Amino acid sequence: MELICLLSKGEGTWAQVSGLMKYGEWDKIILVGDDFAKEFSHEKKFEFVKVDFNQKLIELRDDLKKKLDGKFEEMEVAVSIASGDGKEHMALCSALLSLPMGIRFVALTKTGVTYL
Repeated sequence: MELICLLSKGEGTWAQVSGLMKYGEWDKIILVGDDFAKEFSHEKKFEFVKVDFNQKLIELRDDLKKKLDGKFEEMEVAVSIASGDGKEHMALCSALLSLPMGIRFVALTKTGVTYL
């Protein structure tokens, strides 16, 4: 399965993303963030999609949809929204669903990678 993670401000939330990347078996990893998130690094290969989180909700959704279109091989993607705020979460989920793409929320828990 492919993984897409929102990577927003607050390096404390980056540990969740890093753990998902490390402990999950992913065919592809896409991280979505702004200039601040470009500082993120990891030993696993990932693609970074840069967006401006200061955009209004509809503009952000449309920007994400345009930038994510054609990036996935499968019809369903694992999604982590542990980082970010409500507007960013809504824009990402709406963009993915309108591609159309099925989404499965995923988190790293004490028992490992868990689909919610």
